[in-house]
Amino acid sequence: MKILSSGTYSDRLVSYSVIFSLIWSILGMAAGVYVALELVIPTIDFGQEWLSYGRLRTLHTNAVIFGFGVTALMGTAFYSVQRTCHVELFSPRLAWFCIIAWQFTVLLGGLSLLAGWNAGKEYAELEWPIDILIAVIWVCFGIVFFGTIAKRKVKPIYVSNWFYGALIIVIAMLHIVNSLAIPVTISKSYSLFAGAQDAVVQWWYGHNAVGFLLTGGFLGMLYYFLPKQADRPIWSYRLSIIAFWAFTYSYIWAGPHHLHYNAIPDWVQTLGMVMSIILLAPSWATMVNAVMTVSGAPQKLKTDHSLKFIVLALAFYGLATFEGPMMAIKSVNAVSHFTDWTIGHVHSGALGWNALITFGTFYFLVPRLFNTQLYSKRLADIHFWLAISGTMLYILAMWGAGISQGLLWLSLGDLGELSYGFREIMASMQPYYILRVIAGLVFLSGAVVMIYNFFRTIAGRKTATVQIPAPSTASEQQVTV
Repeated sequence: MKILSSGTYSDRLVSYSVIFSLIWSILGMAAGVYVALELVIPTIDFGQEWLSYGRLRTLHTNAVIFGFGVTALMGTAFYSVQRTCHVELFSPRLAWFCIIAWQFTVLLGGLSLLAGWNAGKEYAELEWPIDILIAVIWVCFGIVFFGTIAKRKVKPIYVSNWFYGALIIVIAMLHIVNSLAIPVTISKSYSLFAGAQDAVVQWWYGHNAVGFLLTGGFLGMLYYFLPKQADRPIWSYRLSIIAFWAFTYSYIWAGPHHLHYNAIPDWVQTLGMVMSIILLAPSWATMVNAVMTVSGAPQKLKTDHSLKFIVLALAFYGLATFEGPMMAIKSVNAVSHFTDWTIGHVHSGALGWNALITFGTFYFLVPRLFNTQLYSKRLADIHFWLAISGTMLYILAMWGAGISQGLLWLSLGDLGELSYGFREIMASMQPYYILRVIAGLVFLSGAVVMIYNFFRTIAGRKTATVQIPAPSTASEQQVTV
């Protein structure tokens, strides 16, 4: 029987988004290793302001989150929404604008940070002209995504699109509100909010930059690419929808747990703590759902490198979403706040969850986008072990450093005075910081191996043309992945 077609998928822009994301991953991780080395050898900045820790550290976070992470989310959202809707992207030209303009904006933002333009807000350091560019591109991203869903040929909206959709809507709201500012010059502005209000708005944004960008968006990636790679449907579709709504309504309230023991109302701090603990339920519901999905494909899990990365990422997702609520408890936060424990927690999520699931997704995507076989499965396995080794070393180093800092800062003498000074405590951190540099180099080397593998895979090839199926019967009008 001849299969009817209704056009082709817009996959070439997905190929470019993967390539751009990989470039940003190397640049961002290299900057991270460099700033980690600066805490061991401070003179490595050579007296250059643009190489200082304060500037390179913000470049690292922005390149990794917005360059590597968001570019990957755009590409995978465009790839999966077409296939779950059985249509080409709404306005492919606008989609191309989103991909290319985003790279330009991240590059411009990185250069501005090296030049010293900094708004002074975590994950929102970019100044007002670049904030406007981000908002415009993000709205265009939403137009393409929701426009594609609006013209879908299948009635159900698959769960991955729910997460990508929530990501687009909530991040737009968070970014626009938190970036409201009064410009003074082209390179300087002042927040429209002040004092405690500014802090609450910032961490409403800051935590949900993690929550809806680095969690919600990547859950959209998980719900599409895990079933595809495991070749099995989601274990419980109903559970995935319940987890989505519980996640969406709970996460938005968790931000105040970053402000324990600060000048905001105590009830706001308590609310942030309670909602953080409640988040255990939807987070682990998703993890259980994914584990049960992949449990039906044990043999494939042993041999499929893409599935290995995704399942390993799932394990770190479970770890990070358990550790976060525990650190939100005030008695625990008294030890962890302002220590490297927080850095360890962030990277257990960033390296273990976000980076690994993206790597696994790329191992799935690259051969399919270019209609070829992966150049070397052995190199993929080497990357897997370098990635898990680097992640574990990093987390252990920062856990050791952070818990030591917290306990030492809380140590009091007989007269109630601090037993140890800040300088003494930080001097004792050198072994942990050296281990962090090693961990970063191990993880970065794995990413370099992956990029070499992909380069050899796609060398001399063009993005494959994939025909869009044309559902013609009632039985075909079901969502498929």
